[in-house]
Amino acid sequence: MDPVFDPAAMWWLNAAEAPIAAALFWLVHGIKRDLDKRIDRGDMRQFEGLTRTRDELAAFKVEVARTYVPLSLIRDVDRRLTEQLLRIEDKLGEVRRKQESD
Repeated sequence: MDPVFDPAAMWWLNAAEAPIAAALFWLVHGIKRDLDKRIDRGDMRQFEGLTRTRDELAAFKVEVARTYVPLSLIRDVDRRLTEQLLRIEDKLGEVRRKQESD
């Protein structure tokens, strides 16, 4: 009988393949889990960096508004914004009254 096709030899080869396949699966699974953790940490660092950048930009805008914008311009913008908000409130009140009357 040819030793390559010997059933005992084939059995030993199959018996050796199973643990090797399991080890490869475990290795790939571990690599995937590690990559997922690294991606999550990278996302968290990116989110923290974005949050910090937004906070710094907001602080810079406030600083610019305090030091470079004339107070009269700020008052004018505040007045116009207040007027617009009052008009919106009036329109919402009209809509509410209209819905209540229907």
